[in-house]
Amino acid sequence: MKYLLSLFLLLWVSAMHAQRTIVESLETHRAGEGVVTVHAESYITSLIGTRYAASAPKTLKARGFRVQVYAGNNSRVARNEANRIAGKIKETFPEMPVYTYFQPPRWLCRVGDFKSIEEAHVAMRQLRASGEFKEVAIVREQINIPIE
Repeated sequence: MKYLLSLFLLLWVSAMHAQRTIVESLETHRAGEGVVTVHAESYITSLIGTRYAASAPKTLKARGFRVQVYAGNNSRVARNEANRIAGKIKETFPEMPVYTYFQPPRWLCRVGDFKSIEEAHVAMRQLRASGEFKEVAIVREQINIPIE
């Protein structure tokens, strides 16, 4: 009996904190925006699902290309070198996003979110032309596409 009561309370609390559905979000009136009215059966709107949380990142993930500027080994020196190179790139090319992370068994520093290999090739030539980054290569990777 206690088990059923605790299960009921848990379900009730989770239902109370559920996110609004997409339909409810569309029908919310906001100043300066139009009004949307959705005419549908309640079981259809329940099938649609919930909308993304307001704090969700404003990016999409997609397959694309980045320019790899550094690949080290699994050591503290390699980590420091990857971070140093990332700082240098941010200083020289502030418009390019820089990603430094550990992908076993090595530290990587990669630049950009390019949808096409041509865009990545332009960035690779810019990095080489600066004279500070010699070992650059284009790699296929999951990229972040900003949603506007």
